[in-house]
Formats: sequence, C-alpha cells, structure tokens
Amino acid sequence: MSKVRLNGFIIVPKEELSAVKQELSNHIELTRKEEGCLIFDVTQNLTNPCRFEVNEVFADKAAFECHQQRVKSSKWGEISVNVERHYEIAD
Repeated sequence: MSKVRLNGFIIVPKEELSAVKQELSNHIELTRKEEGCLIFDVTQNLTNPCRFEVNEVFADKAAFECHQQRVKSSKWGEISVNVERHYEIAD
C-alpha cells in the first residue's frame, strides 16, 4: 500500500480566526497520535494570518480515511466547518 499525501492550505474566516487558532494545537496533537500518521503540519502564513499551510502524510489510505472520520466528529470538525479547504491529495 502506498502513502497518502495531502498538501495545500486552508483559509479561515477572519471572524473565526481566534477560535480556530485556539483549537488548532489540540487538533494537531490528536492527529499526530493517530495510528498511521507520519507527518501532520499546519502552519500559519506569515503574510496572511487567515491562511494556514497544510502538509499531511499517512501510512496508507485506511489511516487517512480513519483520520477523516475522526475529524468529522471532533471539536476541530465543528469549529472549522466554515474554513475553505484547498488540497491536493496523492497516493
């Protein structure tokens, strides 16, 4: 099985930036503890505070899909519902 890589960025509505930033560290910590998570980095853009660069690598499709399911029912999923996602996913 091949690794699944996700690269891209998210755009956070300005009025939700504080709540997203507050929950982001918890989201990163929980994701990095997931089985099959190899890399999970989300960094705020230096020139646009509403943009966050996203880089993820999971061991295989099953691990990536488990991550996606967990996120849907998590606090992060709730808080980030209005975030614009711009991703490329490759395996």
